[in-house]
Amino acid sequence: MAKSRILVTGAGGFIGHHLVSHLKSHGHWVRGVDLQAPEFARSQADEYVVGDMRSVETCMETTAGVDEVYALAADMGGMGYISAHNAEILHSNSLINLNTIEAARRNRVKRYLYTSSACVYPEYLQTDAEVAPLREEDAFPAQPQDGYGWEKLVAELLCRYYREDHGLATRVVRFHNIFGPLGTWEGGREKAPAAMCRKIAVAKHTGDHRVEIWGDGRQTRSFCYIDDCVAGLVRLMGSDYTEPLNIGQDRLISIADLADLVAEIAGIEIQKVFVDGPQGVRGRNSDNTRLREVLDWEPEISLEAGLERTYRWIEQQVQARLASEAGRGEVVRDALIRAD
Repeated sequence: MAKSRILVTGAGGFIGHHLVSHLKSHGHWVRGVDLQAPEFARSQADEYVVGDMRSVETCMETTAGVDEVYALAADMGGMGYISAHNAEILHSNSLINLNTIEAARRNRVKRYLYTSSACVYPEYLQTDAEVAPLREEDAFPAQPQDGYGWEKLVAELLCRYYREDHGLATRVVRFHNIFGPLGTWEGGREKAPAAMCRKIAVAKHTGDHRVEIWGDGRQTRSFCYIDDCVAGLVRLMGSDYTEPLNIGQDRLISIADLADLVAEIAGIEIQKVFVDGPQGVRGRNSDNTRLREVLDWEPEISLEAGLERTYRWIEQQVQARLASEAGRGEVVRDALIRAD
């Protein structure tokens, strides 16, 4: 395989950090850019730029001299965050998307992959926990639930128009709930699997086995492990497919059942406490029919295997936090349990 010069925006984030490591392991030269360095492990990028992709100047500088751009930079988080910051997310991410793709065009980048989200899918198709798997064509007529979904959908169209009007070879992926180690696990921006692993690790190591779950716990999702996500990204970039493509698992599970699965991995029994909180759509699942057709591939790592790896890593973080702040007792415990 020919080696490329590659830019990964959002390289300090969860998926971006894993992607940089994967690309480096295959011999590519990689530049990473983000507002900050990765939190949990040193980046393997050949060149790492601390910069703001909302800035035209930063976009022009970082897209210069590369063959490919993986555009992952975004203001994002879990449901609690994205449902409460619509204006901020829509404004920041629109600037990032507009400036990055225009800079890539000006700098004659050969291929540009934009990372969209299953949040683009209409709310009216996701009102039942037993949701029908979402096909790529289901995005229209459009009705995303939050500003995050709307900006992702507009950026998908931006990629299409830059391909049609300017000849930029664009690729678009729609992520379905990616999870794994080395990601945000507290503070409000973490996704459901990380939040659940944290809460259950706290329950295990404090002896209080009450675990809070937003809503009735019957809302459903599918979850895809990070290694499969990264493998799919690279496969899509190397393909000739130009339309949006789902990358995710197609196994549906309720949040309550997810809690039971993590508790089994942790080796404890939990008491589920259902509380008010943002839940997002009632159900969401990925239809992988086109993924299999286009890439002759689909995610391979089971939910159990992925959660096992993720829980063990988050448990280490929880143990370290509890040990370092043992004198604060219940204050630390409550903070780790209630943050989502």
